[in-house]
Amino acid sequence: MKKLKAITATAIASVVLMAACTKTNTSPAASTGTNPVVIPVQATTQASVSLGTDASTMAVLAGSDVTSTGATNITGDLGLSPGTSVGGFPPGILNGTKYINGPIASQAKLDLTSAYNDAAGRTCTDIVTLSGNIGGLTLTPGLYKSTSSLAVSSGDLTFDAKGNASAVFIIQIASTLTATSGRKVILAGGALASNIFWQVGSSATFGTTSVFKGTIMAMQSISFDTGASLDGRALARIGAVTLAGNIIVKQ
Repeated sequence: MKKLKAITATAIASVVLMAACTKTNTSPAASTGTNPVVIPVQATTQASVSLGTDASTMAVLAGSDVTSTGATNITGDLGLSPGTSVGGFPPGILNGTKYINGPIASQAKLDLTSAYNDAAGRTCTDIVTLSGNIGGLTLTPGLYKSTSSLAVSSGDLTFDAKGNASAVFIIQIASTLTATSGRKVILAGGALASNIFWQVGSSATFGTTSVFKGTIMAMQSISFDTGASLDGRALARIGAVTLAGNIIVKQ
């Protein structure tokens, strides 16, 4: 199978049907105007990824430490295990409960590991492969896979649930996830941030004033530049979660 080029809003978008399917399905040419590329609808319905009793309450969860500068505002719980350092609250505001080590934080990390492995292990006959910059795309419900890194760096990214508020989106990323400054994730067609799951093989970085949606499950660290916001969860298995005047609302 030939290697796919990055799907962008200024090039032809290609998707590959994996597993039992070998047919290549090519989406319409990307528009140079305001109309985004729409990925063809997948036939396979994905079940939600369970975060368990304790990880599900976390807006932020880290392994080594959590640091914040500026007027960070978190709605949801904050957990840390096995690290011990949480800094920047106050002046940051936590509208939830802080758990440092202890049984709840430890169980939350176990829940996260289980959820991460679940998302990473998903497969189906019509999984869609993405690569490079996915800004400008509209993703419909289903399972997506990148064998390297993904970025939202040229145009905004839309999730369209096609009128089904229960629709689940799972994005498997082998390496890094990046959103550059000012980029946005947009929800359409009844899509919910709580039904979007990003399984990140290394670390995730969100640029200044970027607006992101979904549960971020990163193997290493998660970093937010000044003014970036997240509707969802920032869950780092091993490394730190670094904040800089951000708004994080658990979804």
